[in-house]
Amino acid sequence: MNEAPRAPGARDGRDRMRSAGEPPCYAALDLGTNNCRLLIATPSPTGFRVVEAYSRIVRLGEGLTQSGRLSEAAMERALAALKVSAEKVRRRRVVRFRAIATQACRIAENGPAFVEQVANETGVRLQIIPPQEEARLSVTGCLNLLDRAMEAALVVDVGGGSTELSWVDLKEAPPEGMPPIRAWLSVPIGVVTLAERFPEGEAATEGWFRAMVETVKTEIAAFRRADPLKPVFEADRAHLVGTSGAITSLAGMHLELPRYDRSRVDGIWMSRDECDAAAGRLLALNARERADQPCIGPDRADLVLAGAAILQAVQELWPCSRVRVADRGLREGILLSLMSERGGRRRRRRRRGGRSPS
Repeated sequence: MNEAPRAPGARDGRDRMRSAGEPPCYAALDLGTNNCRLLIATPSPTGFRVVEAYSRIVRLGEGLTQSGRLSEAAMERALAALKVSAEKVRRRRVVRFRAIATQACRIAENGPAFVEQVANETGVRLQIIPPQEEARLSVTGCLNLLDRAMEAALVVDVGGGSTELSWVDLKEAPPEGMPPIRAWLSVPIGVVTLAERFPEGEAATEGWFRAMVETVKTEIAAFRRADPLKPVFEADRAHLVGTSGAITSLAGMHLELPRYDRSRVDGIWMSRDECDAAAGRLLALNARERADQPCIGPDRADLVLAGAAILQAVQELWPCSRVRVADRGLREGILLSLMSERGGRRRRRRRRGGRSPS
């Protein structure tokens, strides 16, 4: 488990101690194929309160599918964002910090060397996590968005280099705790890899979009371990939870927001027809017009349709009338896990008669 990077010039841990009564800060960092995201929060009765959030599109996996390696330019972009993140963690005097890396570092030939370079230059010790843990953390981060009146849910975490799907059994779930994950799948297709595989050309066309959808469907359809839940989905007793920048951008367009507003997007329900309509609106725009959309911007203009294609592929194979949009995921899952672990250790110390650390 990561500890907070040491502040420059600090003599020992006491230099970073909090003042009496100040709540402890926890931090989670997710270095993905497309984004570097940091979240710093303090525990609260309902989960946690965000103290600071930071996100940069770094495109770490740019060109990775062709070369098999992280490029120098991509690593420099990621390092710049990680240095900013490390300084924020130091300044907030974080007590527990976990930083993860996902698909790009998993598959790149020089991924482990890059992780070592990050540790040397920033003090951030990245853990390259397996797809199964990535899926579990995504579900953990979205727990309070699950509709417990339903029998099942499919949590779809669309990343830059891969997409994680987790089929969750809500019939057997405790009232508020972690429900059983009956099946999970990691598809080695994300918005960056799909967009690179299907370059847009002069204009987006329906045929080009359908080719992306069918490619994703082929990958998912070969997976059969979730088939026992098919009748639940076909009877519309299940729902989707979609978490990714592309899906939240789609929701922002649906809401016609003048600028992206997480409080308006996170947790909203969209019908299947509304998802299709938002994708159709996107498809009617050229790349410049998409870049001008306030909930998309130039950094996502060439990726958002790939995200819409992945969502549509899932919806066609696992039909649901409703999708819940999540502007949350891995970082939130990490934070909740860190806080739960620390709270559990303190309770065990009290039962043994030991003192909890301040």
